Amino acid sequence: MGGPFVPALPWVLPFAAMVLGIAVLPLIAPRLWESNLRKLGFSALLGLPVIVLYLAREPEALLHTAADYVSFIVLLGALFVISGGIFLEGDIEATPRNNTALLAGGAALASFIGTTGASMVMIRPLLLSNRERRHVSHTVIFFIFLVSNVGGCLTPLGDPPLFLGYLQGVPFTWTLRLLPEWAAASGALLAIYYLWDRRAYARETPADRLRDRLEVRPLRLAGKENFGLLLGVVIAVAFLRAPWREAAMLVLAAASLWRTPRDQRVANRFTFHPIAEVAALFAGIFATMIPALDLLRARGAELGVKAPWQYFWATGALSSFLDNAPTYMTFLALAQGQGFTPEVVGVSHEVLRAISLGAVFMGANTYIGNGPNFMVRAIAEERGVGMPSFGGYMLYSGAILIPLFVLVTLVFLR
Repeated sequence: MGGPFVPALPWVLPFAAMVLGIAVLPLIAPRLWESNLRKLGFSALLGLPVIVLYLAREPEALLHTAADYVSFIVLLGALFVISGGIFLEGDIEATPRNNTALLAGGAALASFIGTTGASMVMIRPLLLSNRERRHVSHTVIFFIFLVSNVGGCLTPLGDPPLFLGYLQGVPFTWTLRLLPEWAAASGALLAIYYLWDRRAYARETPADRLRDRLEVRPLRLAGKENFGLLLGVVIAVAFLRAPWREAAMLVLAAASLWRTPRDQRVANRFTFHPIAEVAALFAGIFATMIPALDLLRARGAELGVKAPWQYFWATGALSSFLDNAPTYMTFLALAQGQGFTPEVVGVSHEVLRAISLGAVFMGANTYIGNGPNFMVRAIAEERGVGMPSFGGYMLYSGAILIPLFVLVTLVFLR
């Protein structure tokens, strides 16, 4: 009886085309890319050859991947639906201290309702509170850094790559080991933001500052019952196994749709378009990444990435421009193929730490590094905030995040 099936190298091309298309097509053909049906067709075009290959050679791998895909989409869908029923309205004074507090709250929330959920809950009250100010774009940029990315590293619910790791056997509470790095990176970004916003606030006109004070309205949270449903999702992920885990999350999402008044979701501008987009694209990603993962597991030891800091930067570099979930899986497979001491899912704690941090943290380096980044930018521009271009945003991330990640490497990943 032969060993595991290892595909030929050209079978990596559909995966490469998939992630390249996700990165490039929204930029060069935005109107064509708007349709979720076209995204699903793109996924089918690249994924079907791989599906046919594995149906013939190793159907068990295909079934395992399909089960992971369903778990992944059900989790994201449940978090998206339930968080979409939480509506935070009001207008606090947009001082540097208050803005920093909102960013800190969003960064803490991200690990428990996901970076997408926290971004959608927090971005609208942040923009509403800052509508009287003229200098706002830096606040949205730091929001992307903190809430849409760095904040989501403490639980498998926080960011998609960590949930994929959980599905691969990483214990649910393992990610709490990343608390020192989360605290250091979040604390540094909040400190930088506070100093930056103090300077920007000083440049606001007296009339704008007065109007900001006069239009203050207390914050009001609607849809509080959805926090109980989110807690139910956490319990389901931590203590149940498939298929009961997925069934419980679907029931909780249905309860949120049933119990949350429709006008609350309308006020939140809730639609199913974003989660349908994720489902369409990740169908192709999950299918096409099977050969790449099998090749890395079989031949990963031949590559030169070995030290934790190398995994951090290699994972992060790809997560900056490609989706961080398949990037995480790719480098996890690479580590498994290199024969590390099998402390967690076949790799050492330090290597898994580096892969996790690289995938989550460096998704903030570009607008396309993580799904919420573009969503936040679009909402901000819709509200009249002038956001930097793709390259302009990278000037901010290059000046602020890259030195921070160098420090993370020197302190935590030597």
